Amino acid sequence: MIHDLAIIGGGINGAAIAREAARNGLSTILFERDDLASHTSSASTKLIHGGLRYLEYFEFRLVREALQEREQLLRQAPHLIYPLHFVLPHEHAVRPWWLVRLGLFLYDHIGGRISLPHSRGLRASDTIFTAPLSRTKAKGFVYSDCWVDDARLVVLNAMDAAEHGATILTRTSVASARRAGDVWQIQLASGDFVEAHALVNAAGPWVSDMLAKTGVNAKASIRLVKGSHIIVPRLFEGDHAYMLQQPDGRIVFAIAYERGLTLVGTTDAPVEKPEDARITPDEIAYLCAAVNRYFTRQTKPEDVISTFSGVRPLYDDGASDAKAVTRDYVLDLDDAGPPLLSVYGGKITTARHLAQEAVQKIGKPMGWAVKAATLGAQFPGGDLPQGFEAFLAHVRTQWPFLGEARSERMARAYGSLLHKMLADVDSLADMGRDFGAGLTQIEVDWLQHQEWARSAEDILLRRTKFGLALNDSQQAELENYFRATT
Repeated sequence: MIHDLAIIGGGINGAAIAREAARNGLSTILFERDDLASHTSSASTKLIHGGLRYLEYFEFRLVREALQEREQLLRQAPHLIYPLHFVLPHEHAVRPWWLVRLGLFLYDHIGGRISLPHSRGLRASDTIFTAPLSRTKAKGFVYSDCWVDDARLVVLNAMDAAEHGATILTRTSVASARRAGDVWQIQLASGDFVEAHALVNAAGPWVSDMLAKTGVNAKASIRLVKGSHIIVPRLFEGDHAYMLQQPDGRIVFAIAYERGLTLVGTTDAPVEKPEDARITPDEIAYLCAAVNRYFTRQTKPEDVISTFSGVRPLYDDGASDAKAVTRDYVLDLDDAGPPLLSVYGGKITTARHLAQEAVQKIGKPMGWAVKAATLGAQFPGGDLPQGFEAFLAHVRTQWPFLGEARSERMARAYGSLLHKMLADVDSLADMGRDFGAGLTQIEVDWLQHQEWARSAEDILLRRTKFGLALNDSQQAELENYFRATT
């Protein structure tokens, strides 16, 4: 079989392109050498946002597009994506008050009609926002953006693609690809060959390495910029977040995170190779200092519970400073034969739009009649016509033994797919083996059979965040279960 389109890379861009292509009726195959979202796409700050700080770099088109996509995603995945209040104290600021106010005004309006509340100034009554701050009477602002479980969003893209006929192959490495007449011959590390009429290189930080394996000369280059995060004990009560200006001009987020923790990030550090995606002691110290400037509860490196780092493959626009490099994407098409499209840059928020543009761009030399197939299309589990809160109430009525915390976690993670997962469940005993912290056999089996989880790590670090909750023996028990069932 010759596929219409082959995609190399199972991060957010590759998975979104597979979804767009499959919904357009193209026979699509995706190769990912590791797990879905195993690198950059599971190491983001977990936000669906327009990128407020990009306004100061005059990235108006990128911000407008991202805000419009934020509205799309809120409707398409209401279980997985939800609004957050962000508090922006005007302390340690290198930007004048009027400039921040102007930026927020633009942020409220540049994307057109939005469903989230407009920005406003901090009020005396905002004690839940100001109480954690060391200066409780500080001036500042409140605005809205959205939270997402980034790795799960990648998986939902892949699931939707598969539901529309795409083949998703994880743990499948591409050794080389060469043009042969009017097709691409793709050799896998296993020695097998796959043929496709068009090829997408969405290898993220390895996009240049993959180009070298195709024999096509790169027309563009990337800059690898590492972003690191720390997870610390809760710095504030509530389910909101803080956007903290730093004296060096950078922005650091502090976000309410899993089970009473706080996520802090990110840094911007240039690196030479993707394998450099490891946090350094200097980055940990920088992030601790960044939050200590603002919060009464202080944190230090030895308090850090966990860390993660990702390398962003940003299009090299010549900017001298890593934090100023454009976050916009570039799609480079080589159509001197069967077309090859290479993807540079991109953001979680704009992946759907990137995919739409990518399929249209590679489809043009192929003569494919493609449309914006994912515009308005629900993600798996996102068909909640009464809204998430009504769905959560239904889940708690239907399966009361799940309890308050677990019912919300599972409703958020799976949405309406819970009806399929728990179709034969009438009691806690029906959930099967308990691995700890509310993770049971029925969920593990679902992740294995429906979501390409092939190891305990796939579940603990990406499909869920139970790696923060299970102890070493519980994690070993889960790994043993995988060995016995795969």
